Amino acid sequence: MENIQVVPSMRASRAWLESLRLRTLPLAFASIINGSALAYWLGRIDLKVALLTLLTTSLLQILSNLANDYGDALKGSDTTERIGPLRGMQKGAISIDQMRGALVLMVLLTLFSGIALIVLACDNLQDVMVFIGLGALAIVAAIAYTVGKKPYGYRGLGDISVMIFFGLLGVSGSQYLQTHSFHNITLLPAMACGLLAAAVLNVNNMRDIDTDRQHGKYTLATRLGAINARRYHALLLSGALFCFGLFAFLAQTGPAGWLFLLASPLLYRQARHILLETSTVAMRPMLEKTVKTALLSNLLFATGLVLS
Repeated sequence: MENIQVVPSMRASRAWLESLRLRTLPLAFASIINGSALAYWLGRIDLKVALLTLLTTSLLQILSNLANDYGDALKGSDTTERIGPLRGMQKGAISIDQMRGALVLMVLLTLFSGIALIVLACDNLQDVMVFIGLGALAIVAAIAYTVGKKPYGYRGLGDISVMIFFGLLGVSGSQYLQTHSFHNITLLPAMACGLLAAAVLNVNNMRDIDTDRQHGKYTLATRLGAINARRYHALLLSGALFCFGLFAFLAQTGPAGWLFLLASPLLYRQARHILLETSTVAMRPMLEKTVKTALLSNLLFATGLVLS
């Protein structure tokens, strides 16, 4: 903890807002929006379930953000040397005990919202047990990303986790809770959503690749190296477009189902920029741009699906 600098003048509210990282919530929203659009396309949407799923997912994301700050602060991974912004705990504006209390509160709120969702949406014991298990797994995954002796985020497994929870489970799970049916074809947009979320994480990790390596945080970007991490990023973006396109083709959604292609020029320019810019500093503005582009791609897909 010797790297944490105390800033007494920093307002506590601002410190907490920084640690909550509310700008990451659109990625959580995107998976539920896509899942709900799929439910509508399948002919059975439940707005109450959709809204409660959105709330639960948002609480999970905030829990993950706070746990990320807590784990990185204890391990000294976030220092003044990193290119990305320091959060409240790293600046010394939030104490260890305060963050622990916030984590407990977020776990309780997430549990309450998740249980309410299961009670509202599940109509048989098997579904209840499955989603209780998935909910517990999601909470553990949110905390274990950077917390513990062997956090999986420090071992290059964060991308897989993001693809699963922001993609497969987020999209297909929210669709299933509303329709009570599963269709293999819905895995394609779920995977696309997950790939776009992984692209956001990859930009973040490329930005911090040097300091992460110095502090033993071996993200996938660190393991791949600067050049291969950029190639991997291009594959994530192109893979998302391919999955959306394959779904539109197989599901025969019509012209409206291809609305997501309007985002392809932005995805291309982003991939080209990241491939050409080799400095870590160049990645800093790309994080926000990647979030916005990923959200736009998902919203266009969901809109096209509803219109089709």
